[in-house]
Amino acid sequence: MEISSIQQTLTFLGINLLYALVTLLVSVFALVIIDKYVFTKIDFIEEIKKGNIAASIFQSTILIFIGLVVAVSMS
Repeated sequence: MEISSIQQTLTFLGINLLYALVTLLVSVFALVIIDKYVFTKIDFIEEIKKGNIAASIFQSTILIFIGLVVAVSMS
């Protein structure tokens, strides 16, 4: 049985979408763990609600780096 290029493209697209979703879930879970156990005295969510831009930049940077690490480890 021969697989057409469209079927192959759709298969790879589905696999990459699944990897992206898993990476997103793992990175958000890791961010929560880091927030709870590493920065125990700082409530980043409250700081972001107060308008602290530095806290939001810090949280987003951590999330980007965790996502990069997870994405590289999965490929």
